[in-house]
Amino acid sequence: MIKRRLLTAVLTGIMAVAMFTGCGDSESDEDKGVLRVGMECAYAPFNWTQDSATTPDGSAAVPIYGSEYYAYGYDVAVAQMLADELGMELEIHKVEWSSIGISMDAGDYDCIIAGMGRTAEREMSYSFTDPYYYRDNCIVVKKGGAYENVKTLSDLAGTGCKVTTQLGTGWVPLLDQIEGAETGANYETTSECFMAISNGTADVCIVDLPTAQSAALTNDDLVIITLDESDTFTGDDEMVNVCIATRKDDTELRDKIQAAMEAINWNDKAKMDELMSKVITQQPAAN
Repeated sequence: MIKRRLLTAVLTGIMAVAMFTGCGDSESDEDKGVLRVGMECAYAPFNWTQDSATTPDGSAAVPIYGSEYYAYGYDVAVAQMLADELGMELEIHKVEWSSIGISMDAGDYDCIIAGMGRTAEREMSYSFTDPYYYRDNCIVVKKGGAYENVKTLSDLAGTGCKVTTQLGTGWVPLLDQIEGAETGANYETTSECFMAISNGTADVCIVDLPTAQSAALTNDDLVIITLDESDTFTGDDEMVNVCIATRKDDTELRDKIQAAMEAINWNDKAKMDELMSKVITQQPAAN
């Protein structure tokens, strides 16, 4: 009887220790935190959706929250580096570009890492880090078309070309700088913009250079033109600065992310360009 009581006491003690240890692990996980990031997952090479958990070179993609798919691209790679530096888990949320700010304000995620240019208008609504990428803008036209040999903005003036770009971006105001252009529909995604160029719905698309280069890898109908610096768009400097956004009042998270960027020296343009060159080669053909 005494032995039975002793055995029961020992087992009870072991269970208590196990429960205590388990609680400790749980608290540790909570302390670790989650970096919840919103992005399109449809804006290669900044971010895209894929079926597999790895890229061709073995880089780890990140599961898209609430789905069976994975995300990768420049934004995902940077987000993962920052999450690692912060000691946090990374959680990717896929969202339409047109509602990316609204969804963050609603609390669906806590920051936007989505190739977003820091503009004066957006700074009224969000808090931004320093740039995590510097990009150049360009135009995309159809191969063999009437605008294939354009070199300057003046070359487009008075041609009546049909112009397009992505909705809700800093490129939209630049469309008006093409004198006499026909402004038709703009599109939710850059993929739709490039499709419009290919099928002749539009003649000229204004976009950033990495996105154009990414599209050209799988669509030989497209020609990328970087306009001469002496005769190009004005007022597009804001779109060059690609920054991470948090809610306007969440400066604490903004500052934590900024500190992580500085800790990994993510202000070096050469490092940024090196990563971009790498991820462009990893995108699935569908993107």
